[in-house]
Amino acid sequence: MSTLRRWALPIGVIAVLLLVYLVNPWSQPEGDLRSAVTVLFWIAFIVLLVALFHDRREAGATEVEIEAPAFARYLLANSRAGLFWLPIRLFLGFEWLEAGWHKLSPTDAEGVTHYFAGTGWLDGGASLAGYWTRAVTVPEGARSAPISFEWYKDFINYMLANNAETWFAWLIVFGELAVGIGLIFGILTGIAAFFGAFMNMSFLLAGSASSNPVMFALAVGLILAWRVAGYYGADRWLLPMLGTPWQPGALFRRKAETAPASG
Repeated sequence: MSTLRRWALPIGVIAVLLLVYLVNPWSQPEGDLRSAVTVLFWIAFIVLLVALFHDRREAGATEVEIEAPAFARYLLANSRAGLFWLPIRLFLGFEWLEAGWHKLSPTDAEGVTHYFAGTGWLDGGASLAGYWTRAVTVPEGARSAPISFEWYKDFINYMLANNAETWFAWLIVFGELAVGIGLIFGILTGIAAFFGAFMNMSFLLAGSASSNPVMFALAVGLILAWRVAGYYGADRWLLPMLGTPWQPGALFRRKAETAPASG
């Protein structure tokens, strides 16, 4: 047993105790103490992740201790279940595509669409800056700003102070378009769904609910079913060709076989 693996349990216990101290409603730390405990928690949690990552190669690490329901295994691993994920994929894809297209080619008050103008987004990010400002401002008569977590509020304030909207708006617009296209055509569906869920979570942290909770939940399903969710799309050919970091696909195996031997 490796040293890191032996320390996994006590490190996990420390991380749990620090988290309980942070979030319990009776004795929460404040000020510098809260910041210090937060940093210690994340250090412990990251070290725990590293320990668990190394543990994956130990004997028995791949043993299934609790069997999943057969239907769940079918939905997440059988290519025929791609038909179940196809409408979910298309729904999310068109939602993201429409969101990105709306920012790329907005329609003015008179109903005229300004194609590829990006008014408020690609011309300086004024719309994004306004959204961020509303998210960190306490509305009149309210007790707090839409953002609940101080660390995220600090992040948004940092972005505003550095005029990050000028480049971050481009990232959002073309990120939404890329996620939409990836999901619609089944191109690396798991990765596209992950970045879609990441954006949903970012909007939720900023206090914007709208359709984000539903889209986030559906994206999590696509992430879990990444092997088959894009089967009725480009992933049917892409995944066997590209493979994964732990199991190279036919393209990389062919390159390895044809590479000249050194020495």
